Amino acid sequence: MKLNYKQTVLIGFAFMSILAFWQFYDQVIPFILENRFKLNTFTANAIMSIDNILALFMLPLFGALSDKTETRLGKRTPYILFGTVAASGMLAVLAFFEKNLYFTGFIITLIALLVTMSVYRSPAVAYMPDVTEKPLRSKANAVINLVGYIGGIFATIIMMVLLKSEGTDADGVKQYAKNQSFTAAFMIIAAFMLASVIVMTLTVRENRLTHVAEENDESSPAAEKTALKKGEKKSLFMLLVSVFLWFAAYNAVTTAFSRYCYEIWGADVGKSSGYLLFATLAAIVAFLPLGFLSNRLGRKRTVLIGIALMAVCFAVAAALTKETPVMYAVFGLVGVGWAAINVNSYPMAVEICSGSDIGKYTGLYYTFSMAAQIATPLLSGVIISTAGPGYKTLFPYAVVFSVLSFVTMCFVRHGDSRPELAGAMLENLSGGED
Repeated sequence: MKLNYKQTVLIGFAFMSILAFWQFYDQVIPFILENRFKLNTFTANAIMSIDNILALFMLPLFGALSDKTETRLGKRTPYILFGTVAASGMLAVLAFFEKNLYFTGFIITLIALLVTMSVYRSPAVAYMPDVTEKPLRSKANAVINLVGYIGGIFATIIMMVLLKSEGTDADGVKQYAKNQSFTAAFMIIAAFMLASVIVMTLTVRENRLTHVAEENDESSPAAEKTALKKGEKKSLFMLLVSVFLWFAAYNAVTTAFSRYCYEIWGADVGKSSGYLLFATLAAIVAFLPLGFLSNRLGRKRTVLIGIALMAVCFAVAAALTKETPVMYAVFGLVGVGWAAINVNSYPMAVEICSGSDIGKYTGLYYTFSMAAQIATPLLSGVIISTAGPGYKTLFPYAVVFSVLSFVTMCFVRHGDSRPELAGAMLENLSGGED
């Protein structure tokens, strides 16, 4: 049984379009809200949080709806195609309202755009496990992530080329010149999203691939829907709790690290961007090797190794009293650990469920991750603000949540792949399936 890399890359084009959008959205929209429409930071941040709030209930809803959809294009492709076409059109309208400083139209269109993105995110992610045999899903997820990051890199390059910079703000975030047009950037991102999904739709036949997966995998997406057993429910719950905990750890650091650099190390806040970029690059390089590693060790063991690696790196960072090049190595390993977790944890979630519920459980997986991204900036912010050490609590906070996720992950007994080779030490570390 071998992974069809060409097919998987083409399926990843949907994820590539999504990451291109979010990279653009997260960097440009806050600037437009604050500098073009003159909103205060609190109001702008509140608007920026709408997508996470929508995701809490819309991702499971539309994931489940896509499970029940049957069309000539398949059950995921209609959502992906319609959502992308609608989102691309809304980006063009958004550019018009931004250029003409029409705030009401901008906000209404922005909310509609976020709703549209929530409609097809779960179906886009669920596409891969639908058409990929279970033993190959970690490797396929590594390919999907790698292709997705290309979209994020493309959006970053477009912003670097087309948008004029006035340096960085206090958090090291790129600040764009106040009097410039964003129209070209909006339109290019919209065209990139649309082109990516059209290529996917024209070159990949979802129904045919699903049928092939059914023949090759007796527990395929078309398998009869069955209720989860007690042990499976427990495993799924502990896995979702683990997702929340490791996202709480990682996002606390990425959210506050620029201020940590300034407050604790007295370092140029631009340094934080360099370290975080290094973590991202390390993750990109590690995706495919980690996909192969999980086939050898098993998904659960690879996730546990990733969590342990992050926890150790966060502890080392907490011990450093000044800015040092050692942090590049630390964050590089954090990126590898984070990649090990993400390549394998999602396939574990959909492995537990029956094939007819993949979209539903994809939505649940992302609901828990989004909930963490909403909660952890608030919780870590309260601790940093009220605790005597201040920002020195950031990395210990990340260590605690990483360790907690390791503990909860140890109780996950289902969703693993059958490793080709298992070392005795790792067998003892991870525990078997029941």
